[in-house]
Amino acid sequence: MTRRRLVASFSDWLELFRAGNCVTGLVGVFLGATLALETIPSGDEARITLLLGLSVYAFMASWNALNDYLDLNIDKVNQPGRPIPSGRISISSARNGILLMMAISLGSLAQGGLIASGLTEDFSSWYPAVFIWLAAILLLVNYESIGSVTLGLKERGLPGNLAISLSVGLVVLFGAAGVFDPWNQRAVSLFFIGTLYNLAREIIKDIEDMEGDEGRNTFAMRVGAEKARAVAWAILLVTMIALISPFALNVFPDIHLILMAPALFTLTVVKKHLFLAEDTAAQKMTKKSMILALIGILISALV
Repeated sequence: MTRRRLVASFSDWLELFRAGNCVTGLVGVFLGATLALETIPSGDEARITLLLGLSVYAFMASWNALNDYLDLNIDKVNQPGRPIPSGRISISSARNGILLMMAISLGSLAQGGLIASGLTEDFSSWYPAVFIWLAAILLLVNYESIGSVTLGLKERGLPGNLAISLSVGLVVLFGAAGVFDPWNQRAVSLFFIGTLYNLAREIIKDIEDMEGDEGRNTFAMRVGAEKARAVAWAILLVTMIALISPFALNVFPDIHLILMAPALFTLTVVKKHLFLAEDTAAQKMTKKSMILALIGILISALV
């Protein structure tokens, strides 16, 4: 009986942190470092990349838990089975978990910086990694409306979607910054691609959730499902341009265009699902296209 409780408790924490989703942070850091180095990180660079990946993972876990913590009253109605409203994790325990994950994130960043300081005489070249982490904190605070002078982006529709999407894109630059090259053209290209993909997908997910979002000021609730779908498709068209542009600008080798073909084709299918109001299929297809693009970009960087 005790063993079952311990396992269930661990599962509850994984659910609160959305542990599976946090893996995308690790992948993003690895991609950023690989794009900047044009090879898979090794030695001290691999250790720095791993630590920054852990920093992002813990940061995302803290953000996810904070979101549930602040949305407790809403979740009591819409998602009563979640760990906090169900009582499986107490409010005080959740607060401690949020602080612990943020401490792990900061500690991993500091440890990565310590290793980096031994690799260069000019440590200022590693400062962008710190600034990117602080920018993510700023987005978190202004998204979740922590404090009386924050922007409250979560309740502002499209700006909130953009804040989430920028935080995802910054992960790539964070990985590149860890190996002293935050403005690497390939990493910057992926930053824009990732941000655009996630922005479109966030809007589509809001359309999916319209029924349960009554009373919330999401972009879809504000402008209606049809207009939101049109905006999502317009963003995906810009995403297509972002996928092709690095090839046109000679940022990636000639094979890049061939490697992007599956992602581009998959994106074209999204239009049909949006036109037919098949929002779940549209956001899943958008995610599939994004994964194909990431795989293609990784191969392109290593060629």
